[in-house]
Amino acid sequence: MQRHFDEELKQLKERTLTMGGMAEQAVGKAIKALVDRDSAMAESVIEEDALINGLEVEIEDTCLSLMARYAPEAKDLRTIAMVFKIVNDLERVGDQGVNISERTIDLLKYPLLKPLIDIPRMAVLAQRMLKDSLDAFVNNDAELAREVCRRDTEVDHLNDQVYHELLVYMTQDPKTITRALDLILVGRHIERVADHATNIAEDVYYLVKGMTIKHRLAGV
Repeated sequence: MQRHFDEELKQLKERTLTMGGMAEQAVGKAIKALVDRDSAMAESVIEEDALINGLEVEIEDTCLSLMARYAPEAKDLRTIAMVFKIVNDLERVGDQGVNISERTIDLLKYPLLKPLIDIPRMAVLAQRMLKDSLDAFVNNDAELAREVCRRDTEVDHLNDQVYHELLVYMTQDPKTITRALDLILVGRHIERVADHATNIAEDVYYLVKGMTIKHRLAGV
């Protein structure tokens, strides 16, 4: 029975990674649509979100089935419980991709406000955090999880930089307000992706080390 459980748990992790890849891709496509001013790509991100949502339901059902059939204990039970939390964060990452795409569609109604430099940089950082948090989960890598958490500050700083720069545009020319607000929201959505990656990394650290690093990274 243990062999069957181990195999199903392995498959559960693989499905979780698949969902993570889809969520990461949604954010990447949304940012590419913004940079390339591609409304069709933005629309495709919105349409494909249903696939991410469906996979979340499938994975949650699998978690419940594993608990009902095998009554796992200790670390196996904590792993399944963590998958529940991870897929919730991943579903919300997919939602951020949708939100960015919706802002992109609005922005395409107007001329480009400014060259996009920091926003794509933020997106790359957030996507890498997401990928590394999932790698940490699969490999039980507490050190990588801690590193992911520390990188969240870099995304926050870039987001603050974007916000203050766009604030200058709005104060100098009221005609830029609509576009600047949309870009500020894009930055906020990317920051939320990084936050969800951090949530996953914090949970991984707890799973591996049995201690939390929420709110006290400097002391770990």
